[in-house]
Amino acid sequence: MVFKDRKEAGELLAQAILRKYDSTLKNPVIVAIPRGGVVVAEPIAEILNAPIELVIPRKIGAPFNEEFAIAAVTEDGYVLMNPSVTDEIAYRLGISKDYIERKTLEEIEEIKRRKEKYLQGKTKVNLQEKDTILVDDGIATGLTVKAAIMSLRRENPRRIILAVPVMPADKVSEFQQLVDDLIVLYAPEFFNAVGQFYQSFPQTTDEEVIEIMEKFHP
Repeated sequence: MVFKDRKEAGELLAQAILRKYDSTLKNPVIVAIPRGGVVVAEPIAEILNAPIELVIPRKIGAPFNEEFAIAAVTEDGYVLMNPSVTDEIAYRLGISKDYIERKTLEEIEEIKRRKEKYLQGKTKVNLQEKDTILVDDGIATGLTVKAAIMSLRRENPRRIILAVPVMPADKVSEFQQLVDDLIVLYAPEFFNAVGQFYQSFPQTTDEEVIEIMEKFHP
């Protein structure tokens, strides 16, 4: 299965959500992970007549190798370590407690900067006792999405529904245990990168995110 683009993936997810829940959702809020997740979230918000809120988890890269994610952090300071980073690997890569604390503070500042840019000072949507639908354009390792889930739990939503177009088959049961429900359109056995399941997968711009949030964030 290959999606035409993020918009089509969002439309298909919206249809899947409607089929499963019909009209039983209680005050749904779509929580998107920027940037690509916001484009997927737009048609879902439109069809469900729901607002979009943002959650912006950030990866913490290893020293001298930013691409290798050793942890993920959220705006409220929740840090989720990569379980594959053992004490031995941490020692070999030079990952110290001080390094993680310093990078955590840096990434929290970056999250705040992005949130201000995307939301233009708008007030946060209250998720308490609301059906919260967490959306991204796909899951590969899942580290940042897991951090986002843990952060959302602290806001006491009625339930967290994770809705993604694609994720590896071997991650499905793991994520089913982390959320109240999981909606995934395609979970292939062979998975290299999220982009391989889209015909068009350009990098989403800040301007696109701002434009969508102006329409769907109250």
